[in-house]
Amino acid sequence: MNPKIQAFKYVLVLALFLSFQNIKAQSDPSGEKRVTGTIAIKNATITTTPGKTITNGTILIKNGLIEAVGTNVNIPREAQVILADSLFIYPGFIDGASTAGVGKFADPEKPSNYNPANPSDEMAGITPWRNVMDVYDNKNNQIYDWRKSGFTIAQIVPEGGMISGKTAVVVFGNQSSTNILSQNSALAVRFQGARGSSRAYPGTPLGIMAKFRDVYKNTELSSRHSKLFASNAGLNRPEINKTYEALYPVVDKNIPVLFEVSDDIEIRRALSLQKENGFRLILVGVSNVEKVTNEIKAANANVLLSLKLPDDKVTKAKMEELSEEMQARTKRIQDAYHNILKQASFLEEAGIPFGFTSMGAKSGDTFKNLRVMAENGLTENTALAALTINNANILGIQKFAGTLEKGKLANMVILTAPLLDEEAQVKHVVADGFMYDYEVKAKKNGSGEKNGSNGSVAIDGFWEYTSDTPAGSSSGTLEIKKEGDSYKGTITYDNPAGGGQASSEMKNISLSGTNLSFSFDVAAGGMSLVVNVSGEVSGDQISGNLSLSEFGSFPMNATKKPKSF
Repeated sequence: MNPKIQAFKYVLVLALFLSFQNIKAQSDPSGEKRVTGTIAIKNATITTTPGKTITNGTILIKNGLIEAVGTNVNIPREAQVILADSLFIYPGFIDGASTAGVGKFADPEKPSNYNPANPSDEMAGITPWRNVMDVYDNKNNQIYDWRKSGFTIAQIVPEGGMISGKTAVVVFGNQSSTNILSQNSALAVRFQGARGSSRAYPGTPLGIMAKFRDVYKNTELSSRHSKLFASNAGLNRPEINKTYEALYPVVDKNIPVLFEVSDDIEIRRALSLQKENGFRLILVGVSNVEKVTNEIKAANANVLLSLKLPDDKVTKAKMEELSEEMQARTKRIQDAYHNILKQASFLEEAGIPFGFTSMGAKSGDTFKNLRVMAENGLTENTALAALTINNANILGIQKFAGTLEKGKLANMVILTAPLLDEEAQVKHVVADGFMYDYEVKAKKNGSGEKNGSNGSVAIDGFWEYTSDTPAGSSSGTLEIKKEGDSYKGTITYDNPAGGGQASSEMKNISLSGTNLSFSFDVAAGGMSLVVNVSGEVSGDQISGNLSLSEFGSFPMNATKKPKSF
C-alpha cells in the first residue's frame, strides 16, 4: 500500500479548519485552499439576500457552488462539517466600479503635426478600443486589501481620458486563475479633457459633451452603413475606423456607458447625453443626488455611490474661536459634509436602487463608512443590497452572484458580528472556490482587557482526543507544558507502521484568544508528512479538525483530563 495512504488511515489530529468562528492558526490570506470538496457550514446566521435571514442555518458547498441553504439541510457523509455558531454569513460583496489592480496605459507620442484644435482620437483621450484587462494585475496588493474587506467580485475600470476604454468583471480569486467573469462589460467615460493641455480640444465640459455627441452620431452612421453594406449590393464599402467599431456595442445597447460624475451638474450633463442618444447609463460617484432624483428615475439610469466619505475634521472646528465670517464659511462646509453623509439615505428614500463603487475609497474604511451612512439614515437591508444584489443586477451577473442560493457561486463574506455592528470583522472570505482566512482582533471586555489576554484560556495539561477518518475512529493524547510565554508539547497517534502508538513533538504551538494551533511530523514508509492543527478551546474542550494537505480535513474533539489521570 502507498505509504501516504497507510499514514492517512491512521494519523489523526486537530486540524486546519476548526469551527469557522475561530480559525487563526491556519489563517490563509493567500487563499491556497480551494473548496473543491463538500463542506457544510453549520449553526451560522445566514443572510441569503437583504431582508431574508436564517438563524442556526447550514450552507452546503460542493465544488465551489452552493448546494443548499437552510435549517434542515441534508449533510452528506463525506462533507467536512464546520461549526460557525456565532458567525454571520452574507453574500460576497460586489464592487460596481473599481480600479484595484488597474495600471495605466502608455501615453501616446505627440505627432510632429499635432493640432490642439483637432487632435487625433488617441491624443484627445478617446480610446474605446482599449481593454482594461491589458493593464490589470491580479497579484496587486490592492486586490488583497479589498478582498479582506469582503469584496469577491468587481467591475474594473480603465483610467485616463474622456473615453478610456472597456471595463471587465473579475472575481477576486486565486492568482493562478485569470479570474475573468466577463470582458468589455461597459464603456468608461468621464468629463476629462484632452491630454497634456487644457487648451486642446475638447478641454471644457461643454467641449467634451459636443465631442461625445459627434463621436456617438458618427458611430451610429458607421454602424448603419456597415449593416447596409453587408446585406445590400451597390453600396460603397465603409471605411474602417477603430473608434467607431469599438463603440458599436454601445449604440446597439449591448453594453452600458459607465459615466463618472462628481456632482449634480455633471449628473445632469450625463443624463442630457443619454436622453439625446438613448444609450444605457450607469452614473458613477454621484453626489448632490437629492437634486436630481426625478431625472435619474426618468432616465432609468443605474447609480453607483462612492464608498469614500470626507474626513470629519471640519465638524471638530471650534466655532467660538473663529471670526463671524469664518463661522459662516465653516458652517457651510459642515452642512456640505453632512449632506454627503446622507447621499445613500437620499437614494433609499427616493426609491432608487443603487450600488457601491470603491473608486477613490480606502478598503480599510469600508465598514466604518457604512456605519456612518447608517447613522445618517441608510438601513442595513439597503446597505447590503448596495453591496450585493443591486450591483449584481447592474453588472448583469445576478444569475450566479449577489445572493446565497442553490446553484450560485459560493462567494461569501463571513463576519464576527452583524454587518453594521461596530464589532463586525471579516473572518473569512470565499471567492471563486478559494477560501481566505483573516486574523481578527480580540474584543475588549468591560475592564478594557482583550478577551483571552488575561490567561483565562489554559491549554497546559493532558488531553485525550478522538477523530473520525474514512478508516474509522482513532484516538491519542496531547501533553502541553507552558514555558514562560511559549508552549511545548507532545502528541501521540496510531502508528502508521502498526503496533500501538507513536509520538511526535508539537511544533509552532500558538494560542491567540481561544484559538489553538500547532503542527507535527509523522514518519511513514520512510517519508515525513506534516500535519497541521487548529482548534477552539472552550473550558476543558477543544473542537476542530485535522488537515493532511493531500487528503483533506477531518473533525476532531479533545477533552482535558485531571493531572492525576
